[in-house]
Amino acid sequence: MDWAENVYSPFFPSHEPDLRADPFTYRYYPSTQNYLGVAADASGVSRVYIFGPISGGVLADVGALADFSERVLAGVAPASDALAARFLSQATLGYTEADIAALRAAGGYRAWLQAEMAKPISTSNWDWLVSKGYDTNANAMTGLAGFDSSIWQRLITAPDGLRQRMALALSEFFVVGVDGVTGNWKPFRMAAYWDLLAANAFGNYRTLLEQVTLSVAMGNYLNMAGNQKENAATGRVPDENYAREVMQLFSIGLVELNLDGTPKLNSQGQPIETYTQDMVTQLARVFTGWDFDRSGSGTTVPEFARKPMVLNANLHSNLAASFLGVTVPANTAGAAALKIALDTLAAHPNVGPFLGKQLIQRLVTSNPSPYYVARVAKVFNDNGQGVRGDLGAVVRAVLLDDEARDPAKLSDPSWGKLREPMLRAIQWARAFKANSLTGNWNLGNTSDPSRSLGQSPQRSPSVFNYFRPGYVPAGSAIGTASLVAPEFQLSNETSVAGYLNAMQNVVGSGHSDVKPNYVSELAVAADANALLDRVVVLLNGTALSTTSRATILGALNAIAATSDTGKANRVYAAVFLVLASPDYLVQK
Repeated sequence: MDWAENVYSPFFPSHEPDLRADPFTYRYYPSTQNYLGVAADASGVSRVYIFGPISGGVLADVGALADFSERVLAGVAPASDALAARFLSQATLGYTEADIAALRAAGGYRAWLQAEMAKPISTSNWDWLVSKGYDTNANAMTGLAGFDSSIWQRLITAPDGLRQRMALALSEFFVVGVDGVTGNWKPFRMAAYWDLLAANAFGNYRTLLEQVTLSVAMGNYLNMAGNQKENAATGRVPDENYAREVMQLFSIGLVELNLDGTPKLNSQGQPIETYTQDMVTQLARVFTGWDFDRSGSGTTVPEFARKPMVLNANLHSNLAASFLGVTVPANTAGAAALKIALDTLAAHPNVGPFLGKQLIQRLVTSNPSPYYVARVAKVFNDNGQGVRGDLGAVVRAVLLDDEARDPAKLSDPSWGKLREPMLRAIQWARAFKANSLTGNWNLGNTSDPSRSLGQSPQRSPSVFNYFRPGYVPAGSAIGTASLVAPEFQLSNETSVAGYLNAMQNVVGSGHSDVKPNYVSELAVAADANALLDRVVVLLNGTALSTTSRATILGALNAIAATSDTGKANRVYAAVFLVLASPDYLVQK
């Protein structure tokens, strides 16, 4: 009954006590006037019953209690290595056999999540750059030396996998792309920004929103740094870039939303806009007067890049600003004005469904049901202890939801998401314990779709991310089914071939610096079935389709495994063909 209250909350909206009226153990929900109960039938089999408006006023038998057990227990603990791997595909950047075993030994998903959230934060990108001497490197001061390496090494090696997975998801919501950042020490600006996201991955949204707003990277990227108040004599007006994007992309979106993420409609059946251009203009006044903290050595050393921006009161607008139903009075001090604005945005009812749905899309599935979105948004609004914006509680809600864990979704053609290209590469590297020969992780920029992955971390081409959350491939069956497929915005004939060519090279140890460890795979290479089973669990989690398995096995058996070279080639083929298979490319 606890499970039903969570999954079917519109009908059973509150946690009610158990009541008894022979032969029923039941709960009554006053707000909906529905009953939910369990009773044994004549043969002693426990059955589930509903009564009230939900059943049309008749007592309805909805099935044996045992019929629900698999689905209920699926959200508690993995029943197999495959289901453990499926969860880890959603919750981490990649996993090994040891990670699967640790999850199964943890006492359930919730216990594993608690342990992951309690892990110390891994070595920061900033500290890694310093350890490699980039803080005194002229090419890091004026160029991008160390930038790509610093983020790749953390994504591939950091032990706090859940935190880094959440940081990656947040980086695609609060987007800063390095190509839109200017000035000295860009690698350190981006490192500080990633470290900020990682540090707040399980913290509070309101705190994160403020830190993002005052970060040097974001200040530079969306023109808040150095933004000045209006000047009637020169015609200068405050820059509106951050004011617009903090509403459109980082908090409330373009239209008012119901708790389940669906648009609210006006009397004409049209979506209701959340804000107007006038609100953008007025909110922009709040974001004036802020700039880099150049105390100390200014920008000649990278330290300024991780300090929050500071206020120059003389450059802050003293005009009143009205937006979203609140007014910042004229002559309000800059810090107080910023607090009013960010408090207003963080408290808006859109934030839970707007952010929640996109986190579901990044971690679990492109097309969550409205009920799934509503359950996550409800946790954003209140973590159960009266706290709003608890991101740790939100990620738990995303990953433990009945829809995320339901094994039946594995065969649902509308369920799942296309894996992002860079995530495929990171997962491969983690699954096969890749290491950098130089310690420098020289993977570089992998954005070229014709020769590489077509995506690279912290290199989003715009503030709108690598892909839009509502993207629909033109002329596709996805569109005909009224579904969205965000990651498909990166997919075309060129990028598909580029990804395959790039992965074929690295899988076969073709990269000059980053090499995998296939010792365990080579040990079973003589048995094509055993080899494929191992690779599938480490990469796909769930089973390949009959057609894909037969095709890959045919290719593996065609490679003689009677020599070390033959065994190695069989391993390379197994890994590469799974990475190329549609069963892998669509995460279920």
